[in-house]
Amino acid sequence: MTHKTGFVYHPDYLKHDTGPEHPERPDRLRASLDALQQSEAWEQLHYIDPTPASAEQIAYAHTQGYSEHIRQFCEAEVPLTHDTPVGHESYDIALLSTGGVLCAADAVVTKKVKNAFAMVRPPGHHATPGHSMGFCLFNNIAIAARYLQREHGVERVAIVDWDVHHGNGTQDIFYEDESVFFISIHELPLYPGTGSQHEKGSGKARGTTLNIPLPPGCGDEDYTEIFRDVLIPAIQVFSPEFVLISAGFDAHYLDPLANINLTAEGFAELTDLVLDVADEIASGNVVSALEGGYSLEGISESVVAHVECLVERSGQESVQ
Repeated sequence: MTHKTGFVYHPDYLKHDTGPEHPERPDRLRASLDALQQSEAWEQLHYIDPTPASAEQIAYAHTQGYSEHIRQFCEAEVPLTHDTPVGHESYDIALLSTGGVLCAADAVVTKKVKNAFAMVRPPGHHATPGHSMGFCLFNNIAIAARYLQREHGVERVAIVDWDVHHGNGTQDIFYEDESVFFISIHELPLYPGTGSQHEKGSGKARGTTLNIPLPPGCGDEDYTEIFRDVLIPAIQVFSPEFVLISAGFDAHYLDPLANINLTAEGFAELTDLVLDVADEIASGNVVSALEGGYSLEGISESVVAHVECLVERSGQESVQ
């Protein structure tokens, strides 16, 4: 087994053109890549070249015909919603974004790497079974969870979504699915307005959705305490075989779209806590995928902190 951290990135991710004033812009990835390349972690990453997801794989989490709907809008360069503009190449890039997360999952499942970070765009967690919204075309993390189950025989998956906005799309996809535990910690009230603590899943899946809404102004200590006291114990009870992270870094104190005060060090602490529980019960199987983060300084320093934790953890086992 190679004890390394996988890293997924492709320059085509920069070609998803949202316009010069849009928060979800290519500079987010440029800044993060520059910061990573200057970090001590860079030389220790195992590069994973992404390949596009298929329309059939998109349908693991979306309705039939959804990907064709997206393709047509992109080809015509018609915005999917008022906040989700697309260009001519956006459909292919969205397939490559989802495919990047699937390639990361492949590498971890087959033990080519210990864990992996997919630095992809467009992001995904607001995309519902039949609708795109909130800058998202395909729900990358949800498709990855279904992919692990359908193509790799994984039974139970936990998704930790620490993006500052509620992962409404991911929640909708798994709301009646007891095999996927969806956890979202987010600012409320804030877009998209969902994610109250009363939303817990339905039917046999009641209890496999856990929402932790927080008021504006919370910071590192608040998040760390909630992870230790609520989130981690809940994952331990569910006992997943694989943990996916919707790694949005827009809870950073510099982010222009939110009012939470996490630091890069705070994100590192959250990463370590998730890695601890994954090591304990999920054989260390962790894939994180980039979601939001709209301050260039905030996202770049947080990505570095997050990846350094993944790298440190992947290296520890190699000396044991």
